[in-house]
Amino acid sequence: MWHRNVSDLMTTPAVSARPDTAFKEIAKLLAEHDVTALPVVDRDDRPVGVVSEADLMRKAAGQRDPADLMPPLYASPADRAKAEAVTAGELMTSPAVTARPEWTVVEAARTMEQHRVKRLAVVDEVGCLAGVLSRSDLLRVFLRQDRAIRDEINSEVMGRALRLSPLAVTVHVVDGRVTLEGTIERRSLIPVLVALCSGVDGVVDVREHLRYHEDDSSRPAPTHRQPA
Repeated sequence: MWHRNVSDLMTTPAVSARPDTAFKEIAKLLAEHDVTALPVVDRDDRPVGVVSEADLMRKAAGQRDPADLMPPLYASPADRAKAEAVTAGELMTSPAVTARPEWTVVEAARTMEQHRVKRLAVVDEVGCLAGVLSRSDLLRVFLRQDRAIRDEINSEVMGRALRLSPLAVTVHVVDGRVTLEGTIERRSLIPVLVALCSGVDGVVDVREHLRYHEDDSSRPAPTHRQPA
């Protein structure tokens, strides 16, 4: 089966900032390119951090109340430093969480979850910025048409991978939810078939209503005798 990877989904060329990019220029880049964050790269184009709308909002939230009725929002020196920052290097969150172009959708999604970030800077083999991958980019795999998902399951999963007869199992796909119906030769193939279908890009869920000719699930494993 062919799976889309990070290089298929990432945004390129990536809009980026330098550590000395000024506050107003960052705001301008975010607005012009309709993005919510930018990777910050050094002079060798290697990501060193990420600056986001949330970082810029610290500035607005940290301003003095014109009526002088509200206490300062940030008490700690670190928070005050962020609120007073004027360049990308001072505002950014560091280090940048990165991905590789050859990563699968699953690898990228798990990295986002583990680091609790909304986007990844994608770097090439020498660590230079190659693109940006966002949550919305990852979710594009679920925009595949049901017919395309069904055709891939029929040809790649049942045909090429498991060598099942096209008449053995009927595949229904509605809104990415797959239902398998029919009869296969061995019971042990059912979890394999479900797992392979679950790995097809765009599949949301897999349900099976399958029968089998032979129940080989409780068959004892073969023993191997040691030579005398």
